[in-house]
Amino acid sequence: MPRLQPPSLEQMTPEQRTVHDDIVSGPRGQLQGPLAVWLTSPELADKAQRLGRFCRFETSLPPRLSELAILVTGRFWGAEFEWWAHKRIGLEAGLEPELVEAVRQRRVPEFAGDDQRIVYDVAVQLHRDHRISDRTYAEAVELLGETGVVELVGILGYYTLISMTLNAFQVPLPAGAEPELD
Repeated sequence: MPRLQPPSLEQMTPEQRTVHDDIVSGPRGQLQGPLAVWLTSPELADKAQRLGRFCRFETSLPPRLSELAILVTGRFWGAEFEWWAHKRIGLEAGLEPELVEAVRQRRVPEFAGDDQRIVYDVAVQLHRDHRISDRTYAEAVELLGETGVVELVGILGYYTLISMTLNAFQVPLPAGAEPELD
């Protein structure tokens, strides 16, 4: 049972309605999950959704790498809604089903390339150890560039915020969706 119910369109303040309209008119096309929770604080919702738009749609990383980072983060936090939303997107972006399943099962996947491996390593090290080893950092810069590494860390941080929001406010899966994480 969700802890917060988003306001209906009729109940929204002008500030909430402005943020709502910005979200639904953008690339997401709908207001759901953590964005609906954040609408309780329209200023937070506005700033977070703008950062999220960049992290999801505008970084220098190809979508398959961004989605891998998002899936590792969702799995780390046990965020069912995030997993549900991004598993399909990750597969459509070119992630191999076996890789996605390995992440779900908390196993180290087999990687199609070094770029996937380094994104996975950075994500796991930051979530598990709260830092990146010098070796991993150097390889990440070599493979992704400094901008790519900065953006990867931003993606991991943003989707940690998403996961924490989903878990703290017990955001349920959409009707008919089944949980996949234990």
